[in-house]
Amino acid sequence: MLDIRLANQRGRADHGWLRSCHTFSFANYYDPEQMGFSDLLVINEDRVAPGQGFGMHPHRDMEIFSYVLEGALEHKDSMGTGSVIRPGDVQLMSAGTGVAHSEYNHSRSNPVHFLQIWISPALRGTMPRYQQQHFAAEEKRGTLRLILSPDAAQGSLSIQQDARVYAGLLDGSESAQISLAPGRYAYVYVARGRVTVNGSQLSEGDGVRVRNEQALSFVDGQDAEVLVFDLRAAEVSAH
Repeated sequence: MLDIRLANQRGRADHGWLRSCHTFSFANYYDPEQMGFSDLLVINEDRVAPGQGFGMHPHRDMEIFSYVLEGALEHKDSMGTGSVIRPGDVQLMSAGTGVAHSEYNHSRSNPVHFLQIWISPALRGTMPRYQQQHFAAEEKRGTLRLILSPDAAQGSLSIQQDARVYAGLLDGSESAQISLAPGRYAYVYVARGRVTVNGSQLSEGDGVRVRNEQALSFVDGQDAEVLVFDLRAAEVSAH
């Protein structure tokens, strides 16, 4: 079963320097029907004005990853990490017992467009850690490339939850498929473009809760970039 949530159904916030779309309840946007899906709690699509950003602020007991679509995002944290994240980079911060970080648009002239995604960890109170890796477009072209997994399989980043995240680029005749183990949930998010998933046409910003499906098929992409989350069959985690 595919439960589609259209892009225009998301929560929105406009702070001038920051424009955000919230797939799930976040900050001042609250919808009791949109409190996450399994261990996936947040998908925020953020656009940050040149030279602006989020000052140093704390997190704990959360797996937080950023996925840049356009521009460059500058990261600093209390673990001493400093980096600039560009398209193709995946940054994963395991907040554990507590970490503070800041995120700024690295450019003084161009906006940055990125996704920030939160996944609830399997264990609380772990040691904070930071990971970052580049996945070239060629690795995602016409396929679903594993980018996060609990065991760092296939060169993916290691996430502290029974969750796997895939990224794919699809255009024209390109297609991709993924099998789902019995009893698993999945979530599909269209980061850009258009694509058809199991017969349903989806556009940028659309999301899909997936239950009781054995496989997902992606066809008819139009400059599409997708993220696929393979998740436990669980209700929304407490957080």
